[in-house]
Amino acid sequence: MRKSKFSPEQILQALRQAEAGTVVGEICRKLGVTEATFYRWKKTYTGLDLGELRELRQLREENRRLKHVVADLTLDKAILREAVGKKW
Repeated sequence: MRKSKFSPEQILQALRQAEAGTVVGEICRKLGVTEATFYRWKKTYTGLDLGELRELRQLREENRRLKHVVADLTLDKAILREAVGKKW
């Protein structure tokens, strides 16, 4: 997954501006993102403070890394089973 060019602080600031009454289109224009991206941020990050947002990102990164490790080990296991199963 591609890393966001926006920091957690910038995302939360944009969401707070929208809560304060600023037009969503104007916020998106300033940040250079689409409204779909803004609403995806809103769905994902509403109700989180900065510390929770950072923790969420760290957990997602760790989960991605662990899934990659599991996939590699599963592939290695399949290769070893295939090698042992062959008759010499």
